[in-house]
Amino acid sequence: MCGIAGFTRLNGAAGRGVAQRITADLLHRGPDQQGVREAGLATLCAVRLKIIDLTGGEQPMVSDDGDTTIAFNGEIYNHREIRRELEARGHRFHSQCDTETLLHAFLEWDTGCFARLRGMFGVAFWSESRRRLVLGRDRMGIKPLYYFRQGADLYFGSELKAILAHSDVPRVLDMEALDAFLSVNYVPGSRTLIEGIRKLPPGHWLEWKDGTVRMEAWHRTSVSGDRQSNRSLDSAVEELDYLLREAVREHLVSDVPLGVWASGGLDSSTILHYAAAGVSGRLKTFSVSFAGRAFDESAWFREIAQVYGTDHYEFDLNPEVDLREAIEDFAYYSDEPSADAGALPVWYLSRMTRGHVTVALSGEGADELFGGYLTYMADRMVRPLRLVPAPLRRLMLAGFDRYLPVSDDKISLEYKLKRWIEGSALHPDEAHFYWNGTFSPAQLGRLLRHGRPSPAGLRNLVDELESCPRGVTARYLTVDQNYYLPDDILYKTDRMSMAHSIEVRPPFLDSRIVDFAASLPARFKIRGLRQKYILRELMRGKLPESVLHRKKTGFDIPAHDWFRGSLRSLLLETLSRDAVDATGIFHWPVIESLVRDHLERRINVGYHLWGLVTLFLWMKRWKVEVPIRPSVPAGAGARVFAAN
Repeated sequence: MCGIAGFTRLNGAAGRGVAQRITADLLHRGPDQQGVREAGLATLCAVRLKIIDLTGGEQPMVSDDGDTTIAFNGEIYNHREIRRELEARGHRFHSQCDTETLLHAFLEWDTGCFARLRGMFGVAFWSESRRRLVLGRDRMGIKPLYYFRQGADLYFGSELKAILAHSDVPRVLDMEALDAFLSVNYVPGSRTLIEGIRKLPPGHWLEWKDGTVRMEAWHRTSVSGDRQSNRSLDSAVEELDYLLREAVREHLVSDVPLGVWASGGLDSSTILHYAAAGVSGRLKTFSVSFAGRAFDESAWFREIAQVYGTDHYEFDLNPEVDLREAIEDFAYYSDEPSADAGALPVWYLSRMTRGHVTVALSGEGADELFGGYLTYMADRMVRPLRLVPAPLRRLMLAGFDRYLPVSDDKISLEYKLKRWIEGSALHPDEAHFYWNGTFSPAQLGRLLRHGRPSPAGLRNLVDELESCPRGVTARYLTVDQNYYLPDDILYKTDRMSMAHSIEVRPPFLDSRIVDFAASLPARFKIRGLRQKYILRELMRGKLPESVLHRKKTGFDIPAHDWFRGSLRSLLLETLSRDAVDATGIFHWPVIESLVRDHLERRINVGYHLWGLVTLFLWMKRWKVEVPIRPSVPAGAGARVFAAN
């Protein structure tokens, strides 16, 4: 695992000083080796965390003829298979690393090489004779890659800070991206919160050639629905068993110590089951507990660790831990604010894991592939609720406000019921995002000074769903695989783990498993009130019944409670009137009311406040500017620093 960055120099603006600054900024992603390659019109930078071939594979790597350079971040699990094919075509290799295999694959097949890869990657190739730069990103977006166009030149990197290292990049808040961030807790799609900086979408490549840029999709993720509607469940279970066995076997290949993140839930326990069968000796497992809380998972992950005889390590995350220091560190390592409160336990899990291993397997992706989120049930169950007249639904909501006390639980019944009824008033696509999001369009209109009747960021996202399948399950699995998974879940895991120089591998996102899941009928994923049905059937008799039948807990913090307690001072200091007014984009009375009503237990808006706190800390850390008139496009007038 590594970090990459680089830039073209058609205008001759940037030099080696910038390259050295970038590699220093990305050092946490690759503490084992750093390198810079200046080649004609382009500079490529790489920092390497050594996982495969510890003695070879230094980056950036150059082809034998000196014409092509690669900077690579990721792992290619089928690189040996590809290498054998390339050797048969006459290619010769000098190392055992997958970086060299990918370099030769590009020389042989150009951008056609990406479709042959099983793995996770963000990669850059520079061809000197063709004056051509090619960037590529894996099909699920496991590894990040950002870019920025500055005149005829292109800057890119694994993290935004690699681009912000260029002094000529303006740090202006993208107001449309802000709308989306405040609505769904992340920035979906290709935008970022910095105007002009873009994410290379999953499954895409980008070409720069003499100042001209073009981008093309080499893969598009979509759930087909009932392509195998006549298939038997038994045959599907048998195939999933084979695919998981193969995927985990490949993900276990490592020249450094390896472990498993184990929450005690179905997904991570499944990975642990197949990993235990694929290694000799004892595996190491790592977990985060919340001792004394209703959502604490320690009983389950301790049981799983005992069943598989692992060397088990756990960290208890509680209000006595110095939470504030970690949250403020997010502002640097996240690049963009992580409004997903699950970032905090992942931060501590990564820090603990790094003390014992360099690679960890995780269960990310199973929920999006097989229908594991409560939002999918909300999408289904809300249809009859919409038949209830709107005045009656408002009356129901008022009754819940009056008779259901505000709870300190992480995601209480009171919180879910109120949000479900509120979401029933929205368009079905908007409601799907609202279940996991925070501010509704109406709330956002009151919060922002440039208030719009429908936030542009969310509206544009909903418009993009026209090409998605129409069936409820297939439609929203496709949506989450294209947006929520790469832009929230995988983004969060990458930033928090790489901040501690940990490589996290998600076997469920093996391309063969993703394609298999996409072809399954919806009844194999959600059947009645049973979610991830096929996965539970597969693991029946393999995992303890307590794990198979436990309710999904979710890996985040009790934000409602902690903002009333240990994080209260951070909340009040970060969302002070001076800080809010300095942005010029938020209505202070609205934020003041949110904070006051939450602290006085009239409402639960802990997740709303978490997003605002992380946003303000990030804006302050990176000196992000906003337009004086934010209703016009960024760059169209004078700017002010936010949260000075």
